Amino acid sequence: MALEARFLPGFFRRKAVVHEVVLVGGAEGDIPARNAPGPALVFSFPSYSTICNGKTGKTNLTEPVPFWKLKTLREMDDAEWESLCDGCGRCCLNKIEFEDTGEIVWTDIRCKLLDPQSCRCSDYENRRAQVPDCIRLTIEEVETLTWLPPTCGYRLVKEGRNLYWWHPLVSGDPDTVHAAGISARGRTVNELDVAWDDFEDHEVAWPGEIPEDSLKAGASRRRTR
Repeated sequence: MALEARFLPGFFRRKAVVHEVVLVGGAEGDIPARNAPGPALVFSFPSYSTICNGKTGKTNLTEPVPFWKLKTLREMDDAEWESLCDGCGRCCLNKIEFEDTGEIVWTDIRCKLLDPQSCRCSDYENRRAQVPDCIRLTIEEVETLTWLPPTCGYRLVKEGRNLYWWHPLVSGDPDTVHAAGISARGRTVNELDVAWDDFEDHEVAWPGEIPEDSLKAGASRRRTR
């Protein structure tokens, strides 16, 4: 599917605005079995990893294996796909593209539908009616877009990496993404309050960065367990 974006021609005659992005589901697929090195075979299922001892033939259940470690993005069902969003709100910030270089920079200007406190869309079901140029994030876009935040769950899974500790799927708490300083909470302005000519005054770097303190907090949490 082609990337759905509205570029504003003539924006300073050198820039165009890429609007905010939302998520759509992936496709279902089979879950591949995996073999662990050594005499024990590990058969991976949606929720648990079953260990079969090569000498005794006995099996036992180990810790649950999360779906994002078992499946590719294309193998996930709609519910799994949607849950990969950590609710940071970064993707719902307006971005500026330099037409001469193709460089894309972030702004702290949020979509008019993004709730500044929860960092969730305030009218998700009707978002396309209110924001016609809202980008629909599909598997194809995840595989090709270069500006997805480095903390994005979709990007991390695509790159074969694990989710960070603050992701609700890991922490079990939707507020950890805010507590870790990852979300857009408290540092954005509504696009309705900013004139087009002033967009470049709102360029920021933080949506494309990972706070070092957040990574340190994750390391500290692991040491205390």
